[in-house]
Amino acid sequence: MCNLYRMTKNKDEVAAWFDVVNELGGANFGAEVYPGYPGAVVVEGKLTQMSWGFPLVMKGKNGQPLKPKPVNNARTDKLDSFFWRYSFEERRCLIPVTAWAEAEGPKGGKTRSWFSRPDAALFACAGVWRNSDEWGDCYSMVMTDAGGLAKEVHTRMPVLLAKDDWSTWTGGSPDDARALCRPWEGELALDRTKVPWSGKGQVGLL
Repeated sequence: MCNLYRMTKNKDEVAAWFDVVNELGGANFGAEVYPGYPGAVVVEGKLTQMSWGFPLVMKGKNGQPLKPKPVNNARTDKLDSFFWRYSFEERRCLIPVTAWAEAEGPKGGKTRSWFSRPDAALFACAGVWRNSDEWGDCYSMVMTDAGGLAKEVHTRMPVLLAKDDWSTWTGGSPDDARALCRPWEGELALDRTKVPWSGKGQVGLL
């Protein structure tokens, strides 16, 4: 699953890459995006800002409400569940990414391993979005079985979309969009680093 990704291109570059209207204005993003933090999303022909992760309402032992947690990954095999169904059927989006990270190594000593596409300095991951009472507009990244190099690090990976499939994902039928939820068959680059993994309290996958 993906709990950290990079988006190192500036907003004008991203808008031009996806040929959409830049509605970010003065918004600024960190080069690394964590669950619960704002990220850039392409939706309805616009580049806009949303929070990464759908809010999961939690309750304490005595039933008292707790701070919601961001569910930032949507499993392909769970897209028909109540939590994801209507967003998948009605509100799909593109998530601009330059690389995504997975935690690798022993417990307590995990480090960041980064995946990217050597054929594209910027690419799209499949996403779903909705409006929430807690955080306003929010998005989640769709995950599928890992393929290629990604299998060396994790059992799952983001759904990567070829440019010719962008419009099918955002505007096609649910069945056509579901057919795109498969392991990436193109080349991937893997950069294993010694940088310690930092989770920042994410929920991750649902």
